[in-house]
Amino acid sequence: MKPPLYYKDIIKLLPHRYPFLLIDRVIEFEPGKKIVAIKNVTIDEPFFQGHFPEEPIMPGVLIVEAMAQAGGILAKLTLSEGKEEEKGPVFFMSIDKAKFRRPVIPGDQMRIEVEALRTGSRVWRLQGKVFVEGNLVAEAVFAATLK
Repeated sequence: MKPPLYYKDIIKLLPHRYPFLLIDRVIEFEPGKKIVAIKNVTIDEPFFQGHFPEEPIMPGVLIVEAMAQAGGILAKLTLSEGKEEEKGPVFFMSIDKAKFRRPVIPGDQMRIEVEALRTGSRVWRLQGKVFVEGNLVAEAVFAATLK
């Protein structure tokens, strides 16, 4: 698969579904190196009902989850090498150096950039950064394993 990837492509790679699928589009991909994905944040996201009704803010753990989902797509596309997509989920192993610089709110478009720091057949170490309007809003280093 080559970018851009849309919903129908993404659900072939990730087991996540609404309301937990946090990637709307993949716009860049370099096998084993980098992926850039988009998440459009809208007011009707279910988490905004309780986080927080008077001042809706996307939970930081979901921003990290969006980075992880992009990383999962990177790993699966890299390992498939033109064959049928890798099956099975990708699981978090660790999250380090997570920083949140400003809230993500309804109307924001998150640009999720994930770079592979270490690749393998099953264990990957990745660095993710999320930007809104060119400004860094969150970042983390994380490890994941493919089952």
